[in-house]
Amino acid sequence: MTFGEQPAYLRVASDLREKIANGSLPPHTRLPSQARIREEYGVSDTVALEARKVLMAEGLVEGRSGSGTYVRERPVPRRVARSGYRPATGATPFRQEQAVEGARGTWDARSEQEEAGLEIAARLGIEPGDRVMRTRYVYRDGGEAMMVATSWEPLAVTGRTPVMLPEEGPLGGCGVVERMAAIDVVVDNVVEEVGARPGLAEELLVLGGVPGHVVMVVERTFYASGLPVETADVVVPADRYRLSYHLPVR
Repeated sequence: MTFGEQPAYLRVASDLREKIANGSLPPHTRLPSQARIREEYGVSDTVALEARKVLMAEGLVEGRSGSGTYVRERPVPRRVARSGYRPATGATPFRQEQAVEGARGTWDARSEQEEAGLEIAARLGIEPGDRVMRTRYVYRDGGEAMMVATSWEPLAVTGRTPVMLPEEGPLGGCGVVERMAAIDVVVDNVVEEVGARPGLAEELLVLGGVPGHVVMVVERTFYASGLPVETADVVVPADRYRLSYHLPVR
């Protein structure tokens, strides 16, 4: 294969992808059979099969048991606001950030204590085995799960205080900045690193998706004078949402 040439299965997949994009193969249409692909493109069964696998891995088509392979409905991506700017409206941070999209944000949360593993300990600047409060969240818009998150807070900071449980007490659900301020910890910096990976089975079960679907992962850490006081992983389906950042200019 010379430079610039594509393997045959990628050329077939590219042509089928274009037909899906331009509407020649609209949603819910059955993808041409393996025999049809073989005949139309003059390729082997192996090439036809690999081309179909590429489209399936990209989430463009889905298999239906006993029926065949069909073009998937492609949702129009919606924005998930990520912002350092939060007006004093009294609303929770999640509802504030989604307000621009008219989202009807709700969430479920469950907290429990655990020992910090190696990765979380490194992110929080504590020792492995130190106690942390882990909270798992499922965020919904109009009842549909739109993202999941897990946060960890060092109990050396929040333990035995009114904000030890992030979603309970008088400041439950108020967000890290407000909760930490209540115990005289001033958050002055937040770092977010965004990456992508295939969704884990338990994540896709909640978010709706099939194995191989890609998710965006926001690794977020809040700092107070250089001390990490909370770190979290926020997981968002990449095919349904886009991350939108509103960053104030100083």
